[in-house]
Amino acid sequence: MEQAVETTLPARPRVLVLFGGRSGEHSISCATAGGVLAAIDRDRYDVLAVGITREGRWVLADDDPARWAIQPGHLPQVEDATAQVLLPQGGSRDVQLVEPGLAPTQLGTVDVVFPLLHGPYGEDGTLQGLLELADVRYVGAGVLASAVGMDKQMMKVVLVGNGLAVSPFRTVRAHQVAADLPAVLADLAGLGLPVFVKPARAGSSLGISRVDDAADLPEALAEAARHDPKIVVEAAVVGREVECAVLGGRDGARPRASLPGEIVVTDPAHTFYDYQAKYFNADGVQLLCPADLSPQVTAAVQDVAVRTFEALDCEGIARVDVFVTDDDQVVVNEINTMPGFTPYSMYPTMWQVSGMPYTELVDELIRLALERPTGLR
Repeated sequence: MEQAVETTLPARPRVLVLFGGRSGEHSISCATAGGVLAAIDRDRYDVLAVGITREGRWVLADDDPARWAIQPGHLPQVEDATAQVLLPQGGSRDVQLVEPGLAPTQLGTVDVVFPLLHGPYGEDGTLQGLLELADVRYVGAGVLASAVGMDKQMMKVVLVGNGLAVSPFRTVRAHQVAADLPAVLADLAGLGLPVFVKPARAGSSLGISRVDDAADLPEALAEAARHDPKIVVEAAVVGREVECAVLGGRDGARPRASLPGEIVVTDPAHTFYDYQAKYFNADGVQLLCPADLSPQVTAAVQDVAVRTFEALDCEGIARVDVFVTDDDQVVVNEINTMPGFTPYSMYPTMWQVSGMPYTELVDELIRLALERPTGLR
């Protein structure tokens, strides 16, 4: 496979902020884009906002950050339009706006894409592969790291292979549940209770259930299968929920880890940090940043976070979620290769308390992407 041809970048690079998408996290992606659009230094970068509708059409989007905020009773979404945005093709970095019956409108060249899509068709390697084919630089993990990070089963396999601790788990397919539910339940009994039942390739805690009674397992499996026919069932880990933000290193240096943060769910209506708690019940959740951990445990969490980032061969950005047990063992829960990125999300908050403000963090991610070629590296 040939290496991508290096191009000379302009003094004022053009950033295509891409968001929305076909996954269940469409609105969360829009909210993330609002934060980034507000933070990009317009004196340093030209910005082009492009949204992907729930049906998969690429359209020119409103550049106003306020348009994409989550409001009470309202979730933002990308609306369809007759004109469609086309990515560069054939080695060109020119983006076009195409409307039926009219000549294409040139939107200019793009130097780097900031893909703020969460979940399938955006965070799972599919979009990254498209950008590699278009020979356009982009922020964040490459094809393989994105795909592995999105698939909770494969992520655990890779982490275990690299000597990192994960919770015991089983992988179940929806067709197995339909064909022989008793056999599936008998196998899951080996995990004990409680367990967490999760869609293997969804984010933002969509479709996740905590099960304390085996009688509730069929319903939990059905709920997970609504989001993904591949289901991961994990034994619960007793411990504190701690997160750590990881940022790629410069010039071959190791990735950098922030101070960790801790999630404490205070509302008894939520038995874990679920979708409603994350986005619609801020009063029922405490995000403690930095986490109240000893220096030794802080260092251990940072080490595990960086090793997780390296195990998947990530680039640019990732948030690593772990459990810290009562005896200070660090167990990896998951990695998010495109974590929530509003100014109030945990990833930027952890960097804020670590000394890197939101606007500086956005700039650093763009610079890391501009320094990285497409193709093999």
